[in-house]
Amino acid sequence: MSEKKNYGGPAFPLPPYLPEFQGMTLRDYFAGQAMIILASDYISVEGLDAKKVPGLIAQDVYAIADAMIAEREK
Repeated sequence: MSEKKNYGGPAFPLPPYLPEFQGMTLRDYFAGQAMIILASDYISVEGLDAKKVPGLIAQDVYAIADAMIAEREK
């Protein structure tokens, strides 16, 4: 049985009377912030297949976001 993924809850929670509009998760917010830094690093790598860059960035930024959430839980 796999462990349930912790997405950190809503990044910008709304009042409880609007439960259907919870917005992005904290994990998505952290990933978006990490992407700002990492995207320019990947663009500058010579010889990297441009078609693979978006997938590589996505993997890395979500790994960073997961690490940030794990650190918050300590």
